[in-house]
Amino acid sequence: MDWLTAPEALTLLGTRPQTLYANVSRGRIKAKRDPDDSRKSLYRGDDVRRLAQRAAGRRRQEAVAAEAIRWGEPVMPSSLSTIVDGRLLYRGQDAVELAEHGTLEGMAALLWGAEPFQLPVRTRGAAPSLQAAFMALAERAANDAPSIGRSELILRVEAISVFASVASALAGGRSATDPLHVALALAWDRVGAADIIRRALVLLADHELNASTFAARITISTGAPLSAGVLTGLATLSGPLHGGASVAAQALAGQAKSLGAEAAVLARLGQGVKLPAFGHPLYPDGDIRAAALFGRFTPPEHYAALHAAAYKITGERANIDFALAALSEAHDLPHEAPMVLFALARSVGWLAHGLEQVKGGQLIRPRAHYVAAAADH
Repeated sequence: MDWLTAPEALTLLGTRPQTLYANVSRGRIKAKRDPDDSRKSLYRGDDVRRLAQRAAGRRRQEAVAAEAIRWGEPVMPSSLSTIVDGRLLYRGQDAVELAEHGTLEGMAALLWGAEPFQLPVRTRGAAPSLQAAFMALAERAANDAPSIGRSELILRVEAISVFASVASALAGGRSATDPLHVALALAWDRVGAADIIRRALVLLADHELNASTFAARITISTGAPLSAGVLTGLATLSGPLHGGASVAAQALAGQAKSLGAEAAVLARLGQGVKLPAFGHPLYPDGDIRAAALFGRFTPPEHYAALHAAAYKITGERANIDFALAALSEAHDLPHEAPMVLFALARSVGWLAHGLEQVKGGQLIRPRAHYVAAAADH
């Protein structure tokens, strides 16, 4: 049996002296007086090494968990969508190929594992309104039945109903029966934009475990109604680092128009700020969704110049947020059009993940890695 000095034990454990003393008091490490210096103690080596090994295992788990929530390894199983080698797949089907002829309603049937369906006649709205979507979902979330303990068939029917509520707010407009992309084009008085709107909606329907989808799944994992999960997703989407990134792209494009593209890029970088709507960790060779849209419309001149300047200076390509901003200006859509498109489309994915989460039936409850405050030392 070997015995270690305090410095030797602390080196192995990687902890503070207080932690070493606490382990001794709890009987995890046996200690004895140092025969050469009665003021000091020695610690049994086997006990110290055993605890050090356990601590190393915990640190490895913590490191993996920390990295997983920052674009790291997958953290939960899902059969809905994934990004593989730069391709976005919906249940194994290429989203770019689906966008050639598909509709958002068709993506809902695919992702929900449902038969093709027609949305109920929607309430006519004055214009696509995010505020109306928030209000409709909030009212439903306060009154809809919990998602827990209900059959898949009943929940799919409810998913259609929730989707119809969102569609009434975001695409009711002048048409209550047309496909959603047509309804939106009519609501914005831009019938010629119907096809590019359709393509954008399909490409935005789902995107693996993004921030808003993860938030929606957490909500549904508590047994909350499907509408509450979609409300959570919409609230999360509104942030400037998520669906709201198109607003920053619009502002940057405005600067490019007035200052020149390279000057606008350099001014932003000179502030120590990353260019909004450029680059994507899951698409190192460029966001395939943006590329698919750019192939179907001509961006305004200042957007094209900004894209070229940003790539020349940073090596980053435009992502879907930039593409949404560009197509909105190209077709003279309202300023909030990118967010409306994003929210309407992604509600399909939130509902798909909600249905999948109910089927799994487990509460999502990660642990926090506590970092002691100064007063705790």
